[in-house]
Amino acid sequence: MAFRILLLALLLASACGQDDDPGPSTPPPPTAPSLPAVDIRGADASYIPEIRQSGFKVKNANGQTEDMLATLKNAGVNTIRLRLWHTPAGGHSGMQEVEAFSKEIRDAGLKVWLTVHYSDSWADPGKQTKPDAWKNAGLEALKDSVYQYTKTAVGCIQPDYIQIGNEINSGLLWPEGRIQNAAQMRALLTEGIRAVREHDPGIRIMLHYAGHQQAAWFFDQVKTLDYDLIGLSYYPIWHGKDTTALKTNMTSLANTHNKKVVIAETAHPFTLGWNDYTNNIIGQNDQLLPRFPATAQGQQDFMLTMRGLGTPQYAGFCYWGGEWIAFKGATASDGSSWENQAFWGFDRTALPVLEAFRP
Repeated sequence: MAFRILLLALLLASACGQDDDPGPSTPPPPTAPSLPAVDIRGADASYIPEIRQSGFKVKNANGQTEDMLATLKNAGVNTIRLRLWHTPAGGHSGMQEVEAFSKEIRDAGLKVWLTVHYSDSWADPGKQTKPDAWKNAGLEALKDSVYQYTKTAVGCIQPDYIQIGNEINSGLLWPEGRIQNAAQMRALLTEGIRAVREHDPGIRIMLHYAGHQQAAWFFDQVKTLDYDLIGLSYYPIWHGKDTTALKTNMTSLANTHNKKVVIAETAHPFTLGWNDYTNNIIGQNDQLLPRFPATAQGQQDFMLTMRGLGTPQYAGFCYWGGEWIAFKGATASDGSSWENQAFWGFDRTALPVLEAFRP
C-alpha cells in the first residue's frame, strides 16, 4: 500500500510539471524602429583628449561613469572626426595628440576622419591664416609645404577620410590660396590631394564647404580636382531654415559632380541655458528651426531629420561639438560656447540625441 501511495504521488508531481496552461508570459521588449542606413555616423570628438586631461567625468544614459569614446561607440557612432592644427598653442589638436588618439580610435574599431586646417588654429570661411612656420612662404614654397605636411599627416594618422582644408568657402592659406586666386587655390589643394593618393589611394578625400545655398558655385571652381566626397556644414543659424532646400541642393550637387554628399558639421541645442560663464553661440529661439525646440527631444528629432535627408547619393553625417561640455568649470569665461549643444546634459549624463546614431 505504501508503494502504491508513493507511486501515485510521483505521477501527480509529474503531471503538475507538464501543465498545459503555463499562464501569462512577459512580452518581449518593443523593437526600436529602423533608421535610414548611412555609411557615416560621425561625431567630431577633438576635445576628448583635453577633457580627459582635465579629469572631468561623464555618465552614459544609464547613469554609469563611462569614457566619452566608449559612450559614442556604444551608441552607434562609427566614425570619429578629428581636427589637425599645425603648431597649436598648448599642443591640443597637434600632430602628436591626434596621432595617439587616432590609434585609440582605430583600435576601438571606429573609422578616423581627419580635418586638416592648414593653420595653427581655427580655419573657417572668415579666416584661413597660414601656420606661423609658413607665414613668409610664397606660392611654390606653400605648395611643397602642403604636400610634405599632408604626406606626414596621413602617414602618422592613417585616416579613412580626410578633408583637405576646413570650410574652404573662401579658399585656404591666405592670401595665396584665396578663392579669388582660384588657380592658386586649386594648385594648393592639388598638392594635398597628391600626397594622400600617393600614400593610400583608398583614403576618401573630402572638400568641405560651409552651407549649401552657394555651394554649387564653389564646387564648380574645384570640379577638375581628384576628390571623392562633397562635405557641407549645416547650421540653421547661418545656413537657412529650409531643410527641403538643403536636400534639393545636396541632390543637385551629387548629380552634377557624380559624388556622394556628407553633412560634415551640424548640431542642435537641448537647452538655451548655459553651464559656465562663456557666451554660447546659440541662445535664442529665432536661431533654430521652429519645429525643433531647444529641448532634449528637439535635439534628437533634429538629428533624426539630418539622418533622414538621404538620397542614394547621401553618405552620412557628422555632429560637431557633441563632446564640448563645460569641463573647465561653472565659472570659466574661457570654457565652452557649445555646452548647450553637447551630447551630455548639465548633469553630465548622455542625452537621447545619441539614438540618431544607432545602426
